[in-house]
This record gives sequence, C-alpha cells and structure tokens, in this order.
Amino acid sequence: MTRRFSLLLVCACLLGGCKPASSTLTIAVASSMQFAMADLLKEFHIAHPELTMKATYGSSGNFFAQIQNEAPFDVFLAADMDYPAKLVKAGLALDDLSPYAVGGLVLWVPKVSPLAVDKLGSSVLNDPAVRKIAIANPKLAPYGAAAVAALQSLKLYEQAEPKLVLGENIAQTAQFVESGAADIGFLALSHALASPMKDKGRFWEVPSDAFPPIQQGMVIIKHTPNADAARTFREFLLGPAAGRILQRHGFKLPVK
Repeated sequence: MTRRFSLLLVCACLLGGCKPASSTLTIAVASSMQFAMADLLKEFHIAHPELTMKATYGSSGNFFAQIQNEAPFDVFLAADMDYPAKLVKAGLALDDLSPYAVGGLVLWVPKVSPLAVDKLGSSVLNDPAVRKIAIANPKLAPYGAAAVAALQSLKLYEQAEPKLVLGENIAQTAQFVESGAADIGFLALSHALASPMKDKGRFWEVPSDAFPPIQQGMVIIKHTPNADAARTFREFLLGPAAGRILQRHGFKLPVK
C-alpha cells in the first residue's frame, strides 16, 4: 500500500466515521455459555493465535439493549434465537442468524441440602423446606423463561411463584443457590456439569418436553471493525471441534 493511498484511507475513515480493525475480538456471551466458552476460546486460540479474544458474560436481554445502544461488541452469543433475530430485523447484524447450541435445564441443590432433588425430581418443590426458588429473570434471561414454562407445564407455577427469587442471569441464579440465599434453583445444565459446580451439588434434569427448546443463536454485530475475524470465529463455533466441546458441556447441537 502506497503512503498516499494510506493517507487517503485514513482521511476517508475520519470523514466517514469508520472504526479501525483490531486484533481483539470482543464477544457478548450469555452466562449459560460461561464454562463452555472458556474451553472454546482455548481451542480457538490454538488455531488462531494472532487473535485476542475478550468475552463478557451476562443476560441476553441486557446485551440486546446494550448492542442497540452501540456497545462495542463484535459478536453476540445469545441464550435464545429471539434477541439476535431482533438485531437482524433491526439491521444491526451482519449476515444471517446462526444457531449454535441447544441448552438443557436442571433443578439444582447444594450437596449439603437435605432436598433429594436427584431422586424426587420436580415433586421436591412440594417440600415445606423449599422456601425460596431461584430462577433467572424471565424478562432478561431465556433460561428464566424456560424455568417459568417448566413450572407451568409441571402444574407447579401457582404454588412456586411466591417463592421465586430472580437472578439477573443464570450465573447469578447459581450463586443464589450455592450461597444458600435460595434453597433450590433452575440452572442451565451446562452449569450443573461444569467442574466448579458438579462436585458441589445434585440435580434433576428437567424433561425437554416441559419447556420450549432453548435454541441458542449468534450474530455478528454490524458496527464491528473486525468482521473478518468475527466470521472466522463463527466458522469455528459451527464446526466439529466446537461441537464436541459444546456437547461435553451438556449442550445439544442444532439440527442443520
């Protein structure tokens, strides 16, 4: 590239408001993906050591609002398909929406809990010892919406509703139960299987027909200056190596 052309390109960017490309890819990630994401980023870095990855975890609903306000994310990995689909519809995403995983839902208690959730399943919620039930905020977190749907499907919502304690996201919900702030909670299967959690508690996997499928999708954010790198990551996430990691963390793969 000649010096004159470089100067012209800089001027064009300044006048047009374009953002310079960066070697760091910033990803907004639903909390249900926290533990799987750590392994995914390690695997991706092996193949692409030239790229630095920065993951921020939270609720899909909060990220959706932030991206609408031009938060500096390159990629959005949601816990559902609705929030990223809305970004596509609003013209705030590049390319199409890509489904990458299907999540599972569990009822979880700490190992010291007397509640035999692993044996009794959802009927354990009838135990008088259950005073507080943690779920993620259903208005912000798809796993919270799935928990409400499961309670309704299991004919338990009316009695459970006064006991619900809402976490901002699924990670905070797990903290509520682990700390004893709640007696039991609906968590992502990926959290229950993660090494920091699996030895600390017991769980019952909620039947998949008790709630709508938790289809999880990703989009590349339109204002990203790193579109090529973002597409490289998307290709990896939808590939076989990432698929094996996701399955190891309790996710199912979407039907192609």
